[in-house]
Amino acid sequence: MDITICIGSSCHLKGSREIVSELQRLLKEHNLQDQVELNGSFCMGQCVKGVCTKIDGKLFSLSPEDTQTFFENEVLRRLNG
Repeated sequence: MDITICIGSSCHLKGSREIVSELQRLLKEHNLQDQVELNGSFCMGQCVKGVCTKIDGKLFSLSPEDTQTFFENEVLRRLNG
């Protein structure tokens, strides 16, 4: 699975660094580093929607506060699905 997080200036200001750190922590905690690849990307063209994040091409809008819920509902569900 590929997860791409926007690290452009707008998303950076909205917390993309914290989201990347939290996803790295969660992947390590669940021992999923070999199954998920985290990538950074500059502007995805959806700046007003928060930190743009894609899983295998599907766009999501995240904030640092909802990263764990996103991980549980989207990442774990897809891997265990």
